[in-house]
Amino acid sequence: MIQNADRRMQIYGALLLLPAAVLLATFAYLPTVATLVNSLFLPGFRGEPATFVGLENYQLLIEDDTFWQVARNNLLYALGTIPTSIALALGMALLVNARLPGRGFVRMAYFTPTILPMIAAANIWMFFYAPQIGLFNALLGWLGLPGVNWLGDPGVALGSVIVMTVWKEAGFFMIFYLAALQSIPPELEEASNLEGTSRWSFFWRVTFPLLMPTTLFVLINALINAVRVVDHLFILTKGGPNNATNLLLYYVYENAFSFFDRTYAATITVVILLVLAVVATVKFTVLDRRTHYQ
Repeated sequence: MIQNADRRMQIYGALLLLPAAVLLATFAYLPTVATLVNSLFLPGFRGEPATFVGLENYQLLIEDDTFWQVARNNLLYALGTIPTSIALALGMALLVNARLPGRGFVRMAYFTPTILPMIAAANIWMFFYAPQIGLFNALLGWLGLPGVNWLGDPGVALGSVIVMTVWKEAGFFMIFYLAALQSIPPELEEASNLEGTSRWSFFWRVTFPLLMPTTLFVLINALINAVRVVDHLFILTKGGPNNATNLLLYYVYENAFSFFDRTYAATITVVILLVLAVVATVKFTVLDRRTHYQ
């Protein structure tokens, strides 16, 4: 009887997991396998079947100077957006968690960029960056400084995209930090005040370690966001000028839908997935072990 009851519970649990397993297999695992298989072929033309070439696409990828430029751009983009967004989000959360006048309004102001669609936000910032009538060049003109071609100069275009991304993401990450700060027991701060601990010491020795699970979660989300950038590049720069703002996923889009080389796009996608897998492995083997959840 006990064995039958255990078997029924196992079947019941398997049935509960079945919808999630089907969704994962359909929209995650099968497309991943299909992408890996496609990366081993060259596309057929004029109705001809695709040709199996093995690792030739990966050899072409290694020799592709544009790919390495795009990968470098994406690395700089990640280094510019991830730490800055997290630091701003934490600072804003600490500010709006304190007792200050108009706290609700400040929270709403910080969170407003998050609820804007990325296409709408990109159009707003395209007006800010416009060379002739843009807000930023107008401010520089009032100061007697020459204008800047924010999106047309290869030296500043990527930085301009980074600034817009930080503005868009910081408020979203702030919500997670604010929720984590409000879950910290107030008795800890009261005890530190009795001991005469400074606010800076309390933050680094108590608050920040308790925020590590949230920081880890935000870090992973910021990394994913840094890799999956397509929409606002399509509006702002289309990867230009001279690939100065071209990032990995936009390069995949270009190869698949502009150059119609879907097998090469699949090859780039496989490389991106491998890099993300390495990062996830480091996360679960190194960072996660140093994070206290209680």
